[in-house]
Amino acid sequence: MLGGAQVTERPLDRNSPIPLYFQIAENLKRAIEDGTLKPGERLDNELDLTERLGVSRPTVRQAVQRLVEQGLVVRRRGLGTVVAPRILRSVALTSLYDDLSASHRHPATTVLSAREIEADDEIATVLSLPPGAPVLFAERLRLADGTPLAIMKNFLPAGLLKGRPEDALEKTGLYELLRSQGIRLQAGEQVIGARRATAHEANLLQAPRNATVLTMARTTFDHEGKPVEHGRHAYLADRYSFKMTLVSQ
Repeated sequence: MLGGAQVTERPLDRNSPIPLYFQIAENLKRAIEDGTLKPGERLDNELDLTERLGVSRPTVRQAVQRLVEQGLVVRRRGLGTVVAPRILRSVALTSLYDDLSASHRHPATTVLSAREIEADDEIATVLSLPPGAPVLFAERLRLADGTPLAIMKNFLPAGLLKGRPEDALEKTGLYELLRSQGIRLQAGEQVIGARRATAHEANLLQAPRNATVLTMARTTFDHEGKPVEHGRHAYLADRYSFKMTLVSQ
């Protein structure tokens, strides 16, 4: 539970033109970012914060709502308002499903689409296929501990995966499915960026319309250097980070 020290260490300036709700939200934000408030830790309820800070309940409510919109806290039935968990992922040739499982999180997947389409010029070039060749297109929503985290779109040569991939992808990650069918993943090329979420993405991720998403475009190759899949993923930036190790050359 949030103690009073974290907020009252930075007194509210009642003569400032900066609204009180904004000051409260910024104080809590700093406590979250510096680790004073840890993921999963519960904030005091509105009444306790109101009495401690000497402000109105609507002011506290507005401050907490700002944190919710920034993805820093989430409201959970029966628990109140808690600091949102954040995923820190190493940049390696692993799937998000693998990384969540390895960090003892609970991944879950909703397959939004899994169908064959004709490859456009860009996808055909990336996968070394002729334009118009059939490819499997899969779009999935990945959750961690029940919280939406990422939207993943993948393109694979048609027929590469056997059986009904839409069923398998509900239960495991794409890379694990590829490995289980004897496909060896050897290398990958990827580009990481950031942008505003689209309305479709914000709705699926249960995020504000102006939320920021981290993007990753990755092409994976097998041990013979043949393209296996191309992915275009969007991760909610407030819940997700990439971690990279750099070495001198």
